[in-house]
Amino acid sequence: MDLSFHTNKSATSDPDGIARQSHRAIWRGEISALPPWLRRPIGKASDISTVQQIIRARQIHTICEEGRCPNRGECYANQTATFLLMGPTCTRACAFCQVDKGHSPLPLDPEEPAKVAEAVKLLGLRYVVLTSVARDDLPDGGASWFVKTMAAIGEENPETEIEVLTPDFWGGKSADKSTAELQYERIATVVAANPACYNHNIETVRRLQGKVRRGAKYEQSLDVLRIVKSLNPEIPTKSGLMLGHGESQDEIVEAMLDLRQAKCDRITLGQYMRPSLAHLPVVKYWTPAEFTELGAIAQDIGFTHIRSGPLVRSSYHAGQWTVDS
Repeated sequence: MDLSFHTNKSATSDPDGIARQSHRAIWRGEISALPPWLRRPIGKASDISTVQQIIRARQIHTICEEGRCPNRGECYANQTATFLLMGPTCTRACAFCQVDKGHSPLPLDPEEPAKVAEAVKLLGLRYVVLTSVARDDLPDGGASWFVKTMAAIGEENPETEIEVLTPDFWGGKSADKSTAELQYERIATVVAANPACYNHNIETVRRLQGKVRRGAKYEQSLDVLRIVKSLNPEIPTKSGLMLGHGESQDEIVEAMLDLRQAKCDRITLGQYMRPSLAHLPVVKYWTPAEFTELGAIAQDIGFTHIRSGPLVRSSYHAGQWTVDS
């Protein structure tokens, strides 16, 4: 028997199946190689199911699911979630992000603000984070949609505080206004609704912006934070970085200094964990001790509220801020 012939036939009879098996094997190997400090229990299935049922029954979205956040089990167990507005499809294509990409997202669901408000009430939330995909296809980038959702939540849940985590609102055209003026107006729309905190993430250090954040720029993101403070200095601002893309500690410190110069009050530092083999690989896993050191540096630089740890994400325990690492 010609074994080589049969081996070659097997390899070519189902190449897609073999490729999938290889892909799964590589991914399992990558997961098994995660450092121990990045492993955590998923959470009680009953607690997770309760939140998922409330979310799915209303056909709304959370960044917890769309972004495959490693903390979603813990957050669901505590009946908390970060709501993802304007659908699950983003018009940008950041190389780190799990959220679906596309140039033609679905039209906005006119019932979404009311559905989110109802979910907040059913979950008994006292602090809510609203975020969104980038919607460069909308005239105002979705700024007014944040405001509509905030108003709906306020009507149903008057004691609930609302933090916003917005895109940069950059883009679009106008006959009589520059893109920078349009960005300013969109941010002003959200600021006028008086969120409890305004968050916009720079995500990574200056040098790596083009590689990590396609369609976004470092200075444009810093401008978001500057504009918020110029409009209302009383609103706390927050930003975050994902570490592990190949940045140095000096570059991280430089980014933190840039944020403070933009009058950013709060910062989150967490470990990047790629959601699939199609995303940017992790260059380095920063240790808990290194995160502790960076948290101390952030405090010295002047941030009022700091979260620095491998599993920290921008909305993690957002309503429970203390200066810690």
